[in-house]
Amino acid sequence: MEPSGGAGMSQITSMLALSEQLGGTMLSPDHFAPVQMRITGGQGGSGGQGHSDGTGGRGGDGLGPTFNITAQAFNLHAVTGSEAVSQESQQGRLREAQIGIKCPLPSRKFQGRRDILDKMHDFFLSGPGNQKIYLLHGLGGAGKTQIALKFIKDSLSRFLEIFFVDTSTITTLTTGFKNIAIIKHFGDSHQDGLLWLASNVAEWLLVLDNADDPSINLHDWIPECDHGNIIITSRNPGLSLHAGSHSLVSDMEETDAVALLLKTAGQKATVYTEQIAAEIVKVLYYLPLAIVQAGAFILKSQNLGSYLDLYKENQTRLLREKPTQSNEHYVWTVYTTWEISFKQLRPRAAMLLQLCSCLHYNGITEEIFCYASRCKFKPSGPSEKEAVKFLSSFLGPTGEWDSLEFTFSMNEIQAYSLINFDEETKLFSIHPLVHAWGRATMDNPEDCMLIISNILGMAISKRPRWDHTLPSLVLVPHVELAEQSAIHSSLVFREHYALVFEEAGKYKQSARILEAVLGEYKQILSEDHPKKINAMNDLGITYQWLGHYQNAKDLAVSVLEKRKQIMGEDHIYTISAMNNLGITYQYLGDYQNAKDLQVSVLEKCKQIMGEDHTNTIWAMGNLGTTYQCLGDYQNAKDLGISVLEKCKQILGEDHPDTISAMSNLGITYQHLGDYQNVKDLDVSVLEKHKQILGEDHPDTISAMSNLGTTYQHLGDYQNAKDLQVSVLEKRKQILGEDHPDTISAMSNLGSTYYQLGDYQNAKDLQVSVLEKRKQILGEDHPDTISAMSNLGSTYYQLGDYQNAKDLQVSVLEKRKQILGEDHPNTVSAMNSLGNTYRHLGDYQNAKDLGISVLEKCKQILGEDHPDTISAMSNLGITYQHLGDYENAVNLAVSALEKHKQILGEDHPDTLGAMENLRAIYQDIQPLTVNYQAPKKRKREQVQEGGHHEEVGKRSCKRSCKEGAEQRQE
Repeated sequence: MEPSGGAGMSQITSMLALSEQLGGTMLSPDHFAPVQMRITGGQGGSGGQGHSDGTGGRGGDGLGPTFNITAQAFNLHAVTGSEAVSQESQQGRLREAQIGIKCPLPSRKFQGRRDILDKMHDFFLSGPGNQKIYLLHGLGGAGKTQIALKFIKDSLSRFLEIFFVDTSTITTLTTGFKNIAIIKHFGDSHQDGLLWLASNVAEWLLVLDNADDPSINLHDWIPECDHGNIIITSRNPGLSLHAGSHSLVSDMEETDAVALLLKTAGQKATVYTEQIAAEIVKVLYYLPLAIVQAGAFILKSQNLGSYLDLYKENQTRLLREKPTQSNEHYVWTVYTTWEISFKQLRPRAAMLLQLCSCLHYNGITEEIFCYASRCKFKPSGPSEKEAVKFLSSFLGPTGEWDSLEFTFSMNEIQAYSLINFDEETKLFSIHPLVHAWGRATMDNPEDCMLIISNILGMAISKRPRWDHTLPSLVLVPHVELAEQSAIHSSLVFREHYALVFEEAGKYKQSARILEAVLGEYKQILSEDHPKKINAMNDLGITYQWLGHYQNAKDLAVSVLEKRKQIMGEDHIYTISAMNNLGITYQYLGDYQNAKDLQVSVLEKCKQIMGEDHTNTIWAMGNLGTTYQCLGDYQNAKDLGISVLEKCKQILGEDHPDTISAMSNLGITYQHLGDYQNVKDLDVSVLEKHKQILGEDHPDTISAMSNLGTTYQHLGDYQNAKDLQVSVLEKRKQILGEDHPDTISAMSNLGSTYYQLGDYQNAKDLQVSVLEKRKQILGEDHPDTISAMSNLGSTYYQLGDYQNAKDLQVSVLEKRKQILGEDHPNTVSAMNSLGNTYRHLGDYQNAKDLGISVLEKCKQILGEDHPDTISAMSNLGITYQHLGDYENAVNLAVSALEKHKQILGEDHPDTLGAMENLRAIYQDIQPLTVNYQAPKKRKREQVQEGGHHEEVGKRSCKRSCKEGAEQRQE
């Protein structure tokens, strides 16, 4: 077929396209003269004839259509003439394009990341027929690009074409897609590159690397089609909206990090080098780029062992220094890669990141800044003014906190992965190395630290009034960092820091701050200044928690006197001072004075604040604790039930004070002998405390102690022991060897050893407990007397009846004098002394005491209380020794039936009651079978029923939280 000479522009257009496809040499319409073009058919084969359109030719030599082009004057724009580009230049341009989008190989030192690689393989193999986009996002230097390259290397056979585009700027993006168009001979623009990808239905893979600029809308650079595969690497987690799947690239696993360090450092893997490497990667927080830099330095210095010390002294220099020799493609150091991102932030976001770098790197909340913005005061110094100015930038037109503005700034920082957000906990966090970089590179770190210290103090002062404990737990690391900096905010704000420490159970830190603050106030304020009195009050409460009861009392008495004089009897602060003094009396064992004050406090709270005010509820709880100490368990129970109901209604089921109310009621049930209900409460309390306060909060440890005591009452001595060993270890570590709660833990463990028959270990602990209590609490403190009683019981089991008697006589006298004749602990002391008289052969005195004990137990505790049943059993044994078998049998049978009914068939006390009855029958009618002496010892061992003799009281200005102590009488 021969077209006419007037083919016109259609011929020219066809030839332009053909020129691009055949070699990329561009033809210009300006270089055409009239053109003639003839297309002839292919060479025919057997049975076929070629046709003018190029078809046919079956079986021929396979030559395709032949293009014959002639022109009167035909110029190639790159071949001839002054305007032509040389063919060599075109080839160079093609090579440049190919190099520009060539996919590099992964580092030869690549380690780990198997979980992410497996997820990527599964994703790209699934669901053919759809465009697949995978995002790798994370901090700069985390290894996102290396993971992408490793995936590509492992999947080369999967993809027909692979294109690697630098996505860091619009310029690099434009160049990258233009290069795709050039090497595919499809044009000379980035639009042509996108068009080629969109029109080429094949398994190509496009890597959009370093898509970190949040101002670039990546949607415009994703081919509009339903095919192809794309991997995006970015610091911006927000790009996940473009992706079908994504992975956060964070720190490496330790074993992979160690292997990477040793490879980079050129070190052989041995036990020694792996141990040192593990320490190094730990301080580098397992960040790949930091590990590679460290390895390069070690390779150069050839000293693995000294790197850790050098790093601790020169962290900033080492993380900023680029190795002179490197086979890695990444051109930035750890610190410079973050500095590049930081410079992209707007001023407010940059300031927010710097302030967050002065907080602890975990547990950063919006509430810190929100609450601080509500603190209205007249700033006095530059740092306070800066804090107020910064916070005001997040306020709306009405002066209220604008959460959206805060979110905008945080999103800006998150777009570079310089800060992370946990959707579940609603907490922000900063990678520890970014945190260190932020502090090391800011221009005025002291000014920044002072600003955030003021913001912290402002925030603490404006927390929700009745929900301090949980925010305090989050704030503790930030307050600790502020205190360690030695750059202190105002004294008032430091008092708020102390309150955070107290509520988090960190009493020593609280005391240190308050002692310093009070010392400052004494120098600058008058004797009766309210700030000074408040600091005295807070320090007195902290001394309570520390077990410094006499110091607490001295401060509490002084505060109460001053507040009465200045504010009057019925001011809320005066009532609070009365409450605190009452609690201190309780700790000191002065239960009657404690009761008198607490009754007055409760009446005033009801009258002034109302029945349902939280202060009224806490006053009820504190009085209930004192009723426990006085042995008035019914009143304690009534108050405890009321407190728990009100706390649930007002504060909610899971509020820390509601949980404490549950714990307190459980202690009362223990005293009343209702152990199964107690166990259910104790288990629930412990679970809630662990979940809300953490494993090591003092209240959690007290809950463990209480559950251990309940296990002991239920006869589950091994579980009791396991819990009590843990409690003792934690209290030694957190509170110290000589804290009253630590001593109570020793006492409880000693009692469990006693129940397990390990009398020597019981004795060793109880001797230590008695010595410490005499020294710390004094000879006549109820807890000291309890220690004497427990040691006396252990002497009894060891057969040292004379020492047992001496201690028990002293205990009984002191309890009659201090607690009164009818206090349950006094009755218990009578019971123990009666048992010892019996073993000494003084059966008449044993009988007299036994009868008195049984009558008092029935009257005070009721017929079915475990201690009443034990008193029946003990009196029955005494009747047995006196030969009064009728009374002995009657009491023993009754005791056995009640034990079965209340404690169960398998409880040790039930088994002991069975043995007691058998022994009586044996005395009445001796058996011919061998009788095992150890069983008689068993009977005597369990004949005294144990119960909670004392309460390790944990009262405070908010609520009372006790850790119960047990005894073995």
